[in-house]
Amino acid sequence: METDFADSIVTENKMPCHNQQPNNVNQDHAVMKQVRFANNASNPAVSNSAVEELKETTENGLNTEGQVQVQLGPQLKLLPLNDQIRELQTIIRDIKTSRGDFVFCADRLIRLVVEQGLNQLPYSECTVITPTGHKYDGVKFEKGNCGVSIMRSGEAMEQGLRDCCRSIRIGKILIQSDEDTQKAKVFYAKFPPDIYRRKVLLMYPILSTGNTVIEAVRVLIEHGLQPKHIILLSLFSTPHGAKSIIQEFPDITILTTEVHPVAPTHFGQKYFGTD
Repeated sequence: METDFADSIVTENKMPCHNQQPNNVNQDHAVMKQVRFANNASNPAVSNSAVEELKETTENGLNTEGQVQVQLGPQLKLLPLNDQIRELQTIIRDIKTSRGDFVFCADRLIRLVVEQGLNQLPYSECTVITPTGHKYDGVKFEKGNCGVSIMRSGEAMEQGLRDCCRSIRIGKILIQSDEDTQKAKVFYAKFPPDIYRRKVLLMYPILSTGNTVIEAVRVLIEHGLQPKHIILLSLFSTPHGAKSIIQEFPDITILTTEVHPVAPTHFGQKYFGTD
């Protein structure tokens, strides 16, 4: 049964997003929490545009995730935030985190995203017989699902998908920036031959500009797949990245744990030990 995670973020009775502050919290303290990256101007990894986006969001008194969800609608789905997810996000972002801890926490967060991604796939009702001889009315996955990872960082999510679906087929796309034009260019693509009939879990952990994902979706469309059958699994997204993808493909579904102007773009290098 499909769950709309946007409802769990914007409904007042649910747990507030981590950027939202309770009513009894001092306003100055709220501003300090929301701009926790803004004072990092000396860090070259933090772009000026990201800092300005943070400042603008804070000055307008708007929550980044809530604002983006209102703009993009139900196609952007966020995992319901809890302390476990928040801690994993924190460890992954921390510059002092060892690679062993980084990989361990990344794999945990990937597993949570994959599990929620599977909830977006179609189920059908079924009845089974228990060892005691009783009937049990349950559900089962409908056939025709597959995964596609965008190399290289997307490959970090493959094992999490296989841990949940042992026999699922996984395709790959390699996209890199052209040295002359700086535009995304497809260098390699291999999919199941009947991918046009399948539901696809597209895996890419960090959505920064969204350009790589947009190019990957175009390749899938060229192979006959409709965007409404694509579920993009991501760990972190910027508002710009999510907006660019949904504006280009309004029927695609994006599932992520966080929308924030500063994305942990070091993810791939840290995960694979090439930093």
